[in-house]
Amino acid sequence: MNLELGPLQPEPAPLVLGLVLFFLMMWAFGRGIIPRIERIRAERWEATEGRAERAEAIRAEAEAAYDAAREQLANARHEAARIRQEYAEQGAAAIAAAREEGSRDRDRLLASAHVQLTADRVLAEAQLRHEVGTLAVDLAGRVVGEPVGAVAERRGTVDRFFDEH
Repeated sequence: MNLELGPLQPEPAPLVLGLVLFFLMMWAFGRGIIPRIERIRAERWEATEGRAERAEAIRAEAEAAYDAAREQLANARHEAARIRQEYAEQGAAAIAAAREEGSRDRDRLLASAHVQLTADRVLAEAQLRHEVGTLAVDLAGRVVGEPVGAVAERRGTVDRFFDEH
């Protein structure tokens, strides 16, 4: 195959040498330079996109932890409200029981005081009747000029007077 290319007609020896050197250069690129380029590109990707992905993963993990903590806090608040309500109910029950007991004690004290007052009034009335009767008989004796105590006692004058009034 004989082509007439004029001044561009290549000579076979330099062409073969050029092809061999070209393939040798490609082999060197494939063995040394291209892997180095890939490694540098991977490091750059790791430095930019990889960090962003790791940051996104860390952010997602932090959000999950935050949500879990917020849920635990909500549960703790709910539990605290339940405990407050329970103790408020217990306190109300204790107050009601104390009021009931206080009311019973008050009623008991009032009843015993009423009985005591009634007894004291009866004793005071009896003592006052006796003293008033004695004073009245003494006064009558002074007015008459003679002792009238035996006559008043025999007739029951003082007792009859108090029974009528």
